[in-house]
Amino acid sequence: MSTFKLTYKPFGESAILIEWPQIISIDILDDIRNFSFIINKLNLKYILEINFVYSSLLIIYKSNKIKYADLKKKLQFIYNEKSVKKNNFKKTIWEIPVCYDIEFGIDLPFLSLQKKISIEEIISTHSSSYYTVFGVGFLPGFLYLGGLSKKLHFKRRDTPRLKVPKGAVAIGGNQTGIYPEISPGGWHIVGKTPISIFDIHRKKPCLIMPGDKVKFNPISKGEFKSIELQVEAGMYKLKSVDK
Repeated sequence: MSTFKLTYKPFGESAILIEWPQIISIDILDDIRNFSFIINKLNLKYILEINFVYSSLLIIYKSNKIKYADLKKKLQFIYNEKSVKKNNFKKTIWEIPVCYDIEFGIDLPFLSLQKKISIEEIISTHSSSYYTVFGVGFLPGFLYLGGLSKKLHFKRRDTPRLKVPKGAVAIGGNQTGIYPEISPGGWHIVGKTPISIFDIHRKKPCLIMPGDKVKFNPISKGEFKSIELQVEAGMYKLKSVDK
């Protein structure tokens, strides 16, 4: 993998922010994820948490165990080592069932009118792409997915909704995403998934990571209800393939 020019800066009293070139790039995302993988593998006791999104990596550390300058030097050394240039992690493709029925995809008629394409074409286009997970936020488990067809790019709502349903699949600008819980939101809703993207009771609350890919599989209302019941009973397993 390429070596990028990184910048390091303090982020509060016990965190360091590392930034790559500020562009949306799969190569940069892979480089960040690989760097994160190496750091985790080293099991450094003074590092508490690692988070990354788009072109930034945030490391929270024990400031009483290591000084900022020493950690920065250590991280620079790790990044420049040959091992960090190898692709050391697996990418997973997640198949997420989505019901695009108008009952759930409440903004489909509006988007169809604005984009001058049929609802069927919106659904077909949206569900045919493989999306890259560029980040997880603003809510725990909210996936920022890149790779949306330009045919479906559309500005966010002028007035955000106060309550977007859990599982709503929506379009905002040049991205698509899934609302992991009921929350305010300004994206246009095109469908709904019956699965839980984020579950605090799981050992790993959010199974999907930045760098993974997502494929939406259209399902009927009947299939939606069936999967919903399986999820509630703890019997549903999300389909995935490792690359």
